Amino acid sequence: MMRMRGRWRARSKVERVEWQSRLMLRAVNWVYFVAWSGPTLVGSLRHDAVAVALGAALAAVNLAQCAVAHVHLRSALDQYLGRGTVPPVQTRVAAGLTVAALGLVAAVIATDSMRDNLIVLPLLFVPMPFACAYVLTVPVRTFLRRSALGVAAALVLFAAVGAGVGKLIGLAVVLGISVPLELLTARCSAWNLSVMWESEHAREVEARLAVAEERLRFGRDLHDVMGRNLSVVALKSELAVQLARRGRTEDAVAQMIEVQRIARDSQKEVREVVRGYREADLGAELAGAKGVLGAAGIACTVTGSAAGLPPEVQSALGWVVREATTNVLRHGDAKSCAVRLGAGQREVVLTVENDGATGTGARPGPDAAGRGSGLAGLRERLVAVDGTLEAGVVREGVFRVTASVPVTPSGEEVRGMPPGEFEVQEAHEVQEAYGAPGTGRAPEARPPSEPTEAPVTGVPPKAPRTSGTHPSSEAHAGPGVRAAHGGPRGGEGR
Repeated sequence: MMRMRGRWRARSKVERVEWQSRLMLRAVNWVYFVAWSGPTLVGSLRHDAVAVALGAALAAVNLAQCAVAHVHLRSALDQYLGRGTVPPVQTRVAAGLTVAALGLVAAVIATDSMRDNLIVLPLLFVPMPFACAYVLTVPVRTFLRRSALGVAAALVLFAAVGAGVGKLIGLAVVLGISVPLELLTARCSAWNLSVMWESEHAREVEARLAVAEERLRFGRDLHDVMGRNLSVVALKSELAVQLARRGRTEDAVAQMIEVQRIARDSQKEVREVVRGYREADLGAELAGAKGVLGAAGIACTVTGSAAGLPPEVQSALGWVVREATTNVLRHGDAKSCAVRLGAGQREVVLTVENDGATGTGARPGPDAAGRGSGLAGLRERLVAVDGTLEAGVVREGVFRVTASVPVTPSGEEVRGMPPGEFEVQEAHEVQEAYGAPGTGRAPEARPPSEPTEAPVTGVPPKAPRTSGTHPSSEAHAGPGVRAAHGGPRGGEGR
């Protein structure tokens, strides 16, 4: 039983509607037989051998019609939805049984085997098993034309066995009622189902187009950032090569220093583009989650505000809201969802809790969060901001996702390192790599009484930076470029 419930909840809403539609179409023939044809044949036949034999034969053919229609309808609906074709043998067998049933009805009319002219109810049922499937395989106009021909042929047959004018009119009305009844029973249901599938496919296409549009936007941003800078880098590096070949090493160094500055600026701009591409606004995600869940028929309540939270915390928790909302829509059968955001002095806690969860064996905790690429990705995002994620079934049918992120007050040291230490450490490493700590200019082999540094021609000297920001680009590249070209050291001692 639990397995069946799990399989049912694993289906999408459109898949559930299709399953119910198929069940209804298959069951309708059996319901009509039990409600119309069967009781009439049992209660209205005359008590003689011929009448009983004809009634039993007609009931047997009706049962065979229902059994064949059970398979015929499945194939016809698949063809209507574009998933296959109906095997011709199924259509031939169903049509043959319909003709046989009409022949037996004509025999009952000819022998007057039923009292009170109640043959109309079995006659109303006879074309339905075949027609409900056939109407799904041909256009409506074709079905109406062929149905009219079938009704005319049946009336000719009834007239040939001795049916009077009044009875023929009544039989014609009954057969005329069966045609729109078959259209309403089968064709309308299949059409509604096809519209739902088209809407589902349209949503999938819209999602793919949104992803493609976002990729194009990201590509445009990268092109805007890198295109101009790379062109300048190529131009200045070519100029530096020409200057070095002519012996103007100092000018070449100045150009390469500018190339290095542009490269570092480009790296910074690319990081900003990527950061903006990946960040999610928590306030927008909370409002979007409430709107999306409400549109899906899920009552959603949101408590708490994202105002005042640091951007990196909002980005990480925004992704949690987005992924949790997706899980509520795709998994389980939720009727309500509660999103709570609590911000304290040291920690921000986000909780997303919904009912209708499947499976009761999961337990909340980090292990549960590791299931699935979505929650695993959230854990990676939260680890970047020292956060944690717990997810699992907390009680029968209730699933909860809890994310907590510490909040560091402004001005406090982060992870034990004062502000600016990253930049200072990086500057020292670069300066040591080029052999000139402090200023970035190549050291000269001079007597102790002479200064060991001199300004590079054409490049104004800059005071060394000690903390807080990156050292100048000249400090990073000057001596290394000169050494690569083999040019003379810059200037003489002061």
